Order: sequence, then C-alpha cells, then structure tokens
Amino acid sequence: MQAVVLAAGEGTRLRPLTEEKPKVLVEVDGTPLIEDVFDNLIEIGATEFIVVVGYRKEKIIERYDDEYRNVPIMYAHQREQLGLAHAILQAEPHIDDDFMLMLGDNIFRANLGDVVNRQREDRADAAFLVEEVPYEEASRYGVLDTNEYGEIVEVMEKPDDPPSNLVMTGFYTFTPAIFHACHLVQPSDRGEYELPDAIDLLIQSGRTIDAIRMDGWRVDVGYPEDRDRAEDRLVAETESDRD
Repeated sequence: MQAVVLAAGEGTRLRPLTEEKPKVLVEVDGTPLIEDVFDNLIEIGATEFIVVVGYRKEKIIERYDDEYRNVPIMYAHQREQLGLAHAILQAEPHIDDDFMLMLGDNIFRANLGDVVNRQREDRADAAFLVEEVPYEEASRYGVLDTNEYGEIVEVMEKPDDPPSNLVMTGFYTFTPAIFHACHLVQPSDRGEYELPDAIDLLIQSGRTIDAIRMDGWRVDVGYPEDRDRAEDRLVAETESDRD
C-alpha cells in the first residue's frame, strides 16, 4: 500500500530546533522524526512513499533522494501551508488506490497495523487510529463522535464544547474518495482547508469511516518539550526491553 507522509510544515513552535531545517528532520533520540515515520510505515507494509514537502524541502530531498530502505520515494510540493486537506491534494496525482497517511511529526509505538488490516478487510472508505484524552484537552484536536458499531458519525476540528474525548491521531487510511472531499472543502476561520471538514463530507455522503482505538502510545512533537517527552518514552521502552 502507498503511504503519504505530510512533511511540509515549518515547525515555528519548535524553534530554535527548526531554524535551519524542516520540522520532520528534528531528531528524537538520535533519529529524525521522518525516519521514525518511514520505519513504522515499512513495518506495516508501505510499498512507496509520497512525501509532501514545503519548508526547506531541499534538506529532505538531498538527504533521502529517491528511496529509503529500498522503498521508493516520490515528492509533492505544497507551496503554501494551507491546511492538511490542501496538503493531501498535492499527493493526489501519485495515488493509485487505497493509501496510508501519516503526519511527519508524530512518534508512534502503537497498533498501526490494525488500521491497515481494517481497511483491507472491510474496504472502509477510511479508518483512523484514535485515542481518548482528558476532556479538558479534547478541544485541541479533531474530535470524533461514533455510533455503537465504532463508525465515525461526526468530526469537529477543535470544538469549544467537545461531544466526546475521542480524538484523531496522526495516522489514517483512505480510499481515493478523500480527494473529492478535499476538493470540496471551504477554508475555515483560520483560512485553512481542514482535514476534519473533508472527513465530515465523506460521512455526510454515506461513506463508511471506522475508528480503531489506539493500543500503545504516541507523541505529537509540536514543541521542544514534546521532543524531550518522546525521548523519555523511547529510552524507557528500550530499558524495559533489556530487562
């Protein structure tokens, strides 16, 4: 299965770590974020990477060229950072069938393969890895409402009054139907084309969207302290494996 990696962000909140390089090349425990993403995706069957680049894109292209661990890499350029739905559309010309999508700034040690298996077995139009967070934190994320079958019935981007504490992580699978939805999305109040809005359009059109609960952990590396937290988790995991 092809895998789209979103790696166009400038990472202003990570400065000074991103003054000379893109966010995805920030290292966690000696490994660039994007390499951790690549490794995770290879483990669950990625056959090709489509990397959406933007800020200091030449640093990524020079470093990885056209392959990583024998998996081919293609690049798509997001010239303006106009939101995740806009970023996904840059990859559209390169996608042939169902694909994985991972944000390039997340460290995962979780059941990503369960999401891919659900996509393959049920032919859902999308499947997401989701996690529960404290209710007071839910408004920072894309929040989900599900029915009794685990299907997502509504998605809201950073709502003031979240209907649940179930939120999207940075890993998804989609059919190409997501591209049509992304084309229909209108700019949000932030002036961006939001991925949750595209997903909501899929839901409204009767598409099947499955939510897979996360078993494990992840860290969204948005601030320098998040990098430190991710390193602490990785070191603790390594020490636990040795024991």
